[in-house]
Amino acid sequence: MDWVVIGLLSFAIFLVAVIAGGLALRRDPGRARGSLPGSGDHIIESNYSSGGGGGGHSTSYRVPRDPQEYAKRFVPKEKQK
Repeated sequence: MDWVVIGLLSFAIFLVAVIAGGLALRRDPGRARGSLPGSGDHIIESNYSSGGGGGGHSTSYRVPRDPQEYAKRFVPKEKQK
């Protein structure tokens, strides 16, 4: 295949990706992903079912809303003061 054709196709794919990204940003202006920080916890539930009556698993996780408190959970115990 000719390098010019490959270059033009690459540019066309890049252009479509940029336009699609711009349209997605314009469609939802000011809407940030995630949730607002604050006090308390988020509760995340995870459910699994193997189907056919074979059982499953259900659990919930508590995640702090405060970003600093959330980050502290990733610090190894020997590094904490």
